[in-house]
Amino acid sequence: MIGKSLALGCAIGLLSTLAQAQPASVRNDYAKPETWVCWPGKAGDACAVDMTTTVIKANGAMSVEAFKAEPKAPVDCFYVYPTVSNDTGVVSDMTAGPEELNVVRAQLARLGAKCRIYAPLYRQFTLTALRAASAGTPIAGSADPAVRQVGYNDVLDAWNHYLTHENKGRGVVLVGHSQGSGVLARLIAAEIDGKPIQKQLISAILMGTSLGVDKGKDTGTFKSIPTCKSANQTGCVIAYATFRDTVPPPANTRFGRVANPAMEAVCTNPAALGGGKGELKAYLSNTAAEIASSAAATPAWVRGTANPMTPFVSVPGLLTGQCVSKNGFNYLEAHVNADPADPRTDTIAGDVVGAGGQVAADWGLHLIDANIAMGNLVDVVGIESKAYLARK
Repeated sequence: MIGKSLALGCAIGLLSTLAQAQPASVRNDYAKPETWVCWPGKAGDACAVDMTTTVIKANGAMSVEAFKAEPKAPVDCFYVYPTVSNDTGVVSDMTAGPEELNVVRAQLARLGAKCRIYAPLYRQFTLTALRAASAGTPIAGSADPAVRQVGYNDVLDAWNHYLTHENKGRGVVLVGHSQGSGVLARLIAAEIDGKPIQKQLISAILMGTSLGVDKGKDTGTFKSIPTCKSANQTGCVIAYATFRDTVPPPANTRFGRVANPAMEAVCTNPAALGGGKGELKAYLSNTAAEIASSAAATPAWVRGTANPMTPFVSVPGLLTGQCVSKNGFNYLEAHVNADPADPRTDTIAGDVVGAGGQVAADWGLHLIDANIAMGNLVDVVGIESKAYLARK
């Protein structure tokens, strides 16, 4: 779990024009290591963290799964994080706080087994400004178009610095969640789709967002980048938003549909890119800091047994997912294969919980869009990368 504050902030991902910040006259220098949260070999690299996982089988048996990044991975991942900043102004500063450090651990660092990881800091629209706007008391300047442009400019500058100084012709996977997905969708449309650099795109993974395609087709927002249909396909996009099968999207949901009536929202299931059901290989956060700030209590993973102390927990066989089209929404429907007869948990946390403990159904499982399919995404990136390199 990433925390309730993240989920509330992630609404900004649906408004990609809000994914920016502060006067455009001041640009960041992405040659400086401190402007990156993750950069291979950087001192204090936030992606060089403990990813040890306790694997809990249906019978309650536990084992420890070690993790090792591959510093010599032949491809790269470029990541843009969602709205997490609790800074007090309209836009975030350029200092990585606990929010940024926690989210790259939860959503990104595990991909280091398959790719070199690059994640820039950027001046995003903050949770503070979002809450103020939602309460009807917007912070002065928050509607200024120049303010709303800076976050995108930051990511564009970081992307161009990476391409010029670090890429060296390597294939790259773009990864984002919510606000980060909105920023990346804009960057892909403007800077990659139909441009020479597109030949180096292995895939784009855009989680927790509503990416539009023309009805009945696999392109739309991106004119020449289709949705992924298999893990051997490259130059394609994976996009989805997750809901429980027991709590489907209500009419006021933020995800699963787009405004253009000629288009529909993409849903690509990381566990079954070709369609149908698949096992969701979740890596659920289990750290004290994230438990303390989570939207719902972490379950007892095994009844009558103390929870393990590793940063992550894996629950093989507990979760399955499929893309569904229901009531005008396209989304990743997650099912918990509960078995009251065994000692393992029959539920997972991940809902946004509001005042009075009420689940905010319109958010779905936005908190764990990345966690719930992280093992699948790691597998897909590995297979895609091999296919890309074989065809290069």
